[in-house]
Order: sequence, then structure tokens, then C-alpha cells
Amino acid sequence: MYKNIKTKILIISIITGLILFGGICFLYLNFINQIQNIISQTDNITEIIDKVSKISINAKFSVGISAALFIIITLLISLFLTRFVVYPKNKFIKGDERSELKDKLNEVSSRKNQIETILLHMTDGIIAFNMEGEIILINPAAKKFLSIGPEDNEFYDIFAKFNLDINMEKVIYLENWTSTEQRIQIDDKYVKVLFAPFKNQEDRPDGVIAVIQDITEHVKLDNMQKELVADVSHELKTPITSIMGYADTLLEGGYDDETQQKFLNVIASESRRMARLVTDLLTLSRYDNNKKNTQKESFDLGDLVKRCQERLNIEIKKKGHKVNCFVTADVPLVYADKDDIERVVLNILTNSIKYTNDYGEIKIYVGFVYNDAYIKIIDNGIGIPEEDLTRIFERFYRVDKARTREMGGTGLGLSIAKEILDKNGGSIDIKSKVGEGTEVVIRVPTKEGSK
Repeated sequence: MYKNIKTKILIISIITGLILFGGICFLYLNFINQIQNIISQTDNITEIIDKVSKISINAKFSVGISAALFIIITLLISLFLTRFVVYPKNKFIKGDERSELKDKLNEVSSRKNQIETILLHMTDGIIAFNMEGEIILINPAAKKFLSIGPEDNEFYDIFAKFNLDINMEKVIYLENWTSTEQRIQIDDKYVKVLFAPFKNQEDRPDGVIAVIQDITEHVKLDNMQKELVADVSHELKTPITSIMGYADTLLEGGYDDETQQKFLNVIASESRRMARLVTDLLTLSRYDNNKKNTQKESFDLGDLVKRCQERLNIEIKKKGHKVNCFVTADVPLVYADKDDIERVVLNILTNSIKYTNDYGEIKIYVGFVYNDAYIKIIDNGIGIPEEDLTRIFERFYRVDKARTREMGGTGLGLSIAKEILDKNGGSIDIKSKVGEGTEVVIRVPTKEGSK
């Protein structure tokens, strides 16, 4: 639109200029002709000079008027251009610039909101400090991890209370020669803080950023791994020491048959204990690494429990226990790995037999609730202290270590039972009181409930 207006104005200006120029040229030619006529018709010089003088005055007047018209027309065209072309166009350009600026501001605001949303929902903590050590950015996770209050506004306010060997100068100027990773313990939690400098557009240091990660679970797993190694070493050391001691004694000779038989029984007992420990460790390892293939099938849980009871009849008779098994009618078939569930039941029944005093009573109930079949084993044994109930599924955890070892336990039975039931979609719960007995409830999904 503006191009068409500019073209029209340019054409009008050229035509107007040509008309004025042509008019002036015409006047000059006319004046020259008049002078020539005067010279040719008049012999009196004085008269010629007077007439030429008048013609010159008229010429100057005509040129002045033409120049004035040209100036007036030029001013009018300029005014028109300024008012109706230049100003609207400038207004349009300014409006376009404002729109572009608004778009850029909206884009910056959108990115800012995105960053704030990301920081708000990050599980890791983020703190940014300027060169003066003042906080310029912090997210809620960082405040939670480091217990940062309103009074903590600077780098040293936050990290000085943790006695860290770190300062901003080291991070900024000695990044390649200084460890910028620190571990902090806060109550029962552990966090790792990574410090790194950030730079401006001129590639100059502009501050420090601290990234805080919660590593509590990693530390716990690391500690559990160390405890496991220590426990395994201890559990293996005891029988190995016994075996070596009795074997060396036998090699010295000079003992009667009864003593030799006694020593050999101890060696055999400790060897079986080591074998059970290694077997249990291998079982746990297979479950941990998902190398144990679970072969699920449908089977009658009541029949399996009765069969387990029959297998343990010798131990039951030795201690004179009274064991009764009650199976509720119409218990549906369960759907799980039969060998695994049998192992769990044998483990729980064996514990009840071991830790129930002679001539005790053990009751077994097999029933069905919702989509799970259950086995409830209740004894009147020695029981488990309340403070130990939360830890009995930990590996190598024993309520009474001396007694457990004496009875041949490895401290891994309940851990294996829980792993097995987890893999088969079941569960195990234990309630107990010291001196009153223990109640164990094992849940196993039915075929119908597993679909």
C-alpha cells in the first residue's frame, strides 16, 4: 500500500517540477523574443534600455513567483508525506517493534516459568550464588536437604555449619586442583553436594552453583553390603575354626574311639552348618539377581501344609509338641511355585518347633480371604521382643544370636521366605509377644485372584 502512495507522490512531484521548469523556460524565451523585437524595431538606445529594464523586472518577478510556487508545492508535498505516509509508517514500525519486543518478553517469561517449574519439582537441590556469595536461586529441595532458614542468605552461612573444607575461591579459581564434591550427614540422612563455577558471556566467573543429592539409600545399601560381608565372614569363620581345631586334634592321634567319634560328629555338624549357610546365600543371590525361575502352578495349599507337618514329625515328637492343623472347607487352589511355598512353610514350622519349649502347642490354620489363601501358624513359644519385629526380615539378623547358632540357624531363613513370597505375589506378617508366643500369617494368591 505504502509503495503505491510513494510512487504516485513521486510522479506528481516530477510532473509539477517539469511544469514549473517548462513555465520558467517559456518565460525566458518570451522575454528574449521581446528584447529582440524591441532592438529590431527601436533605434533609440534610451528607449531600448527602458523597455529591457521593464522586461527584466517582469522576468525576475515571474521567476520569483515560480520559485515561490515551487517552494509552496514542495512544502505541501512534504507535509502530506509527513502526515499521511511517514508518520503512519513510523507508527507501524514502532508498533511492529513493540510487538516483537512483547513476543521476546513472553518467550523469556515462558522460559523462566519452565525453569522455575523444573527446579520446583526436581528431587535434587539446586543453589546458585553470585560472586559475593549471595543466593540468587534456590529450590525447595535444597532448603529441605540442608535445613536452610530465612537467615541463611550466603554461601558461608549455609555450609560453615557443616564444617566443610570448601570455599568459593577454591571452586572458582582452583577447580581443576580441588575436590568439589562433599558428603554431609544431617541427622539420619546423607547428602552429596557438588560445587561447580558458572561463567558469563565473556567467559569470566560469574558465581558458583551447588547441586545437592540425597544419597541416604546408597549409604544404607553400602553399609548393608559391608555388614553382609562381615556377617558372612563371621558365620563362616566359626565353623571353619571348629572344623580345623577338631581335625588337627584328630591328626595328633592318641584318642580313643569314643573321643574320635565325638570329634567327628562336631566336624560333621559344623560342615552341615556351613553347607546350609552357603546354600541360603546362593538362594538369596539367585533371587537378588532374578536368576531364580519361578515355575507357577495350581496346587492345594492344605495338602502341602499337611505334608510339611508330616516331614517334621520326628522333630515334633522329640520336643513333645501338640500340633493341630485345621483346613477351612472350600479353600481354592493357589497359584504359585510349589517348591518355593513348601520351603517357606517348612521354615516357619521349623522355627515354631525350635523356639517353643518342650510340650508346647502349635496350631495351623489354612483358609481363604478375598483373593488370597492363607496359612496361620500360632505357637506358645518364647516370642520375639517388640523392638526386634521390624528387623527380623533383615539378613543375618538374630534376636538371640547365641541360641540361634546353637540350634543351627543361619539367620537367613526369614529373609529367604520374604523374598520367595514377594516373587510369588504373596506376603508374610508376624506378630509376637515375649513369653506368650508368635503368630505368623502367610498369604498366597489363588489362581482366580492372580488373573
